[in-house]
Amino acid sequence: MDEARRVRLEAWLRAETGDAALAIADLRRLSGGAIQQNWALDVRCGDGCTAAWVLRTDNAATLAVSHGRAEEFALLRAAQAAGVTVPEPLFLCPDRAVIGAPFFVMRRVEGVAAGHRVVRCGTLAGGRRAAAEAVGRELARIHAIRPPRADLPFLGAPPADPAAAFLAGQQRALDRQRDPHPILEWGLRHLARRAPAPITSVLCHNDFRTGNIMFDARGVTAVLDWEFAGWGDPHADLGWLCAKCWRFGNDAEEAGGIGPRDALYAGYVAAGGAPPDPGRVAWWEIAAHLRWATIALDQAERHLSGAEPSLELALTGHIVPQLEWDILAAVEARDAA
Repeated sequence: MDEARRVRLEAWLRAETGDAALAIADLRRLSGGAIQQNWALDVRCGDGCTAAWVLRTDNAATLAVSHGRAEEFALLRAAQAAGVTVPEPLFLCPDRAVIGAPFFVMRRVEGVAAGHRVVRCGTLAGGRRAAAEAVGRELARIHAIRPPRADLPFLGAPPADPAAAFLAGQQRALDRQRDPHPILEWGLRHLARRAPAPITSVLCHNDFRTGNIMFDARGVTAVLDWEFAGWGDPHADLGWLCAKCWRFGNDAEEAGGIGPRDALYAGYVAAGGAPPDPGRVAWWEIAAHLRWATIALDQAERHLSGAEPSLELALTGHIVPQLEWDILAAVEARDAA
């Protein structure tokens, strides 16, 4: 962030906090965040105290399905009120004049979130079973948020049939790609033939996975990245977390590479979630691979279009063949069961 933006940001924070002596001590971009930018923000307050915050703002190019920062800020507030472990949302700036894009500030949380590190550490949150149970409890609290919600008007009305809405959205996603993807089209047709019956919608995080859940030695310290949240089938979040593509190579631990699936379900039910339907979860696991494939294609397009040249975005497109293979294998396994 250049000096002019830093100066404007400092002035805005002084006005927002009412602390005329507040000063930015350090501002540095954090790793990760392929869709949004996260900046570590250290400030010195007028009373001599310090605060550790995170500023979250837009990248140069974003995905159309991603919420804006004002919407994500509202989701964080709703989740916090429901007892979900999230970073405390502090300040919202919908004005582009300060740093060139809308942003919000939240309290910085300590812990480990990087997927490849989480799945290789068996002691986080008290061990694998305890970690999976803790994750299940967080998800049940998210799903306790039900429509209608006056504080979340941007989510619109819940879909009458979440599975049908998903299929229609994925067909649109495939139709806009540069090249045909026959295996993904085949996977979509398979899902259409086996679509589950409609179910009452809840708030789904829609990116609830290893990498977006932060842990320390005692438990979950934060559920991150709420930009895709919306009304839907609760099994969609369970399927997304349990899909092989989010186990980061630790495939034996079916709950996101973190721990066993039965522990995830136990924590979910203990915190008030309805007992998961294994057949519905299996459908949404296949759906997860399809959805991640279309997201990867859209991410690659941000690079190919020239909107945001990035090696990371370009390489994301190269995971699609593995996801296609996972779709074929998952369908074969389910048909053989």
